[in-house]
Amino acid sequence: MYSFSPKLRLYSIIFIVLGLVLFGAGYFMNHGMTDAKIEHMMEAAHPGGVQAPTNSSELVGPQDHAAHLEHAKHQVHNQPLAAIHTVSVFLFALSCCALFFYCIQNAAHAGWSIIILRVMEAIASFIPYAGTLVVILMILNVTNVGHIFHWMDPELTTQGDKNFDPILFEKKKFLNIPFYVFRTLFYVIGASFFVWKLKSLSKKVDETKSRKVYASYYSWSIGYIAFFGFCSAAWAWDWLMSIDPHWYSTMYIWYAMVSAWAAALAVIILISVYLKKTGVLPQFNDNHLHDLGVFLFALSMLWTYTWFAQFMLYWYANVPEEVNYFFGRFEYYKSIFWIILILNFFIPLSVLVSSSIKRNYKVVSTIAVIVICGQWLVYFNMVMPGTVGPFWKTPEVLLLNAGSILFGLGLFIFVVMTALSKLQLMPVGNPFLKESKIYEYPF
Repeated sequence: MYSFSPKLRLYSIIFIVLGLVLFGAGYFMNHGMTDAKIEHMMEAAHPGGVQAPTNSSELVGPQDHAAHLEHAKHQVHNQPLAAIHTVSVFLFALSCCALFFYCIQNAAHAGWSIIILRVMEAIASFIPYAGTLVVILMILNVTNVGHIFHWMDPELTTQGDKNFDPILFEKKKFLNIPFYVFRTLFYVIGASFFVWKLKSLSKKVDETKSRKVYASYYSWSIGYIAFFGFCSAAWAWDWLMSIDPHWYSTMYIWYAMVSAWAAALAVIILISVYLKKTGVLPQFNDNHLHDLGVFLFALSMLWTYTWFAQFMLYWYANVPEEVNYFFGRFEYYKSIFWIILILNFFIPLSVLVSSSIKRNYKVVSTIAVIVICGQWLVYFNMVMPGTVGPFWKTPEVLLLNAGSILFGLGLFIFVVMTALSKLQLMPVGNPFLKESKIYEYPF
C-alpha cells in the first residue's frame, strides 16, 4: 500500500499556491493594458504596417487599422484563458489516454503490464478534475467572457453583416454554442463515468476474484475504447482545431491524441519508477521499464509521422489556402516549432533506439520528463497562435503560462498520488498477475 509522502504533498500544495499567485499577477498585468500599449505592441509585431495573419480568420471582414487594433485587443486579452486552456485540455487528454492504455491492456489480455494497472487508474482519476476546468472554460467562452473561439461571435454567421464569414456559416451546423456545450459535457461526464466504473469493477475483481466480474470489467474496457475512439477525435475538433476554424486537417485528431498518449506513457513511467525507488512497488523491474520505453519510443515516432504528414499532405496536394495555419506558426512561433521537433523526435530517437538503454531508470526517466515538456509545447503551439497571435513574448504571458503549469502540476500530483494511496497496488484478483510478476523480455 502506498502512503502519500508528506513532503510530496507539501510540494504539490506549494505548486498550486505559487501557480495561483503567478497566474493572478499575470492576469492583473494583462487587464491593466491600455489601448495605447496594445497598439504599440501591434506595431512592434507588425513593423512597417505589414499584417502577417496568424490564422485565416484575420483575412475576413474589414482590413483597416481600426479592425486590426480590435483584433489585437481580443488576442491580448485572450492570454489568461489561452494559458489555462492549454494546460486543462492537455491534462484532460493525458488522463484519458492513460485510461485508454489501461483498457488496451485489459482488452488484449496483456500480462506484462498488470502490476502497473493501479498507476494508470490513479492517473485516470484526474479526469473529473481536468474536465471541471474544461467545463468552467467552456462557460466563460459561451458567456463571451473569453474570445478563444471566435466562431461563437454571432456577427460572423449573420448574413449581410460586414464581418460575415461564409466558411463559418457553412460550419454552423456543427460549430454552434448549444451543440458545443452538449458535446463538451458529453466528453467530460462520459470519461468521468468510465473511470469511476472501471475502478469500481477493478476493485470488485480483487474482492471477489470472480471470472464473471472480470468478464464485465473486460466488456467495460472495450466500451471505453470505443468511447475514447470517437470522443478523442471530437474534442480535438472542438477544443483545439476550432480555434482556427478556417483550417482543417484529417491528421489533426491523431496528432493531438498521440501527443497526449506519449505524455501519458511518460507520466506512467515516472510514477512507476518513483514507486519502485520508494520500495512500495518492488515487482516493477527492468523488463517492465523496457516495455514502457518501447511504447514511449514508438509513440514518439508516430507523433513525428503525424507532425510531418500534416504539412506534407497540403504541399503534395497543392492546397495553398490551408498553409496559412503553418504560416502563422513559422512567422511568430518558429523557435517553439523547432524545439518541439527536438524534444519529441530527435532526443527520443537518439536515446531510446537502443534496447539496453531502455532498462536504465535514470535515462528513461529523463527522457520521460523531456517528452512531457515537449508534448505540452505541442499543445501550446496548437492553442496560442490562434488565440493570442504574435503577442506571446511578454512578461504577462510568461507569468500566466508558468502559473497555469504550476497549478496544473500541483493539482495533478495531489489528486493522482492521493488516489494512488487509496488503491491496493497489486490487482490480486487479476488472472494475469502472476504472468506480470515473472515477466521477462526475451531479448
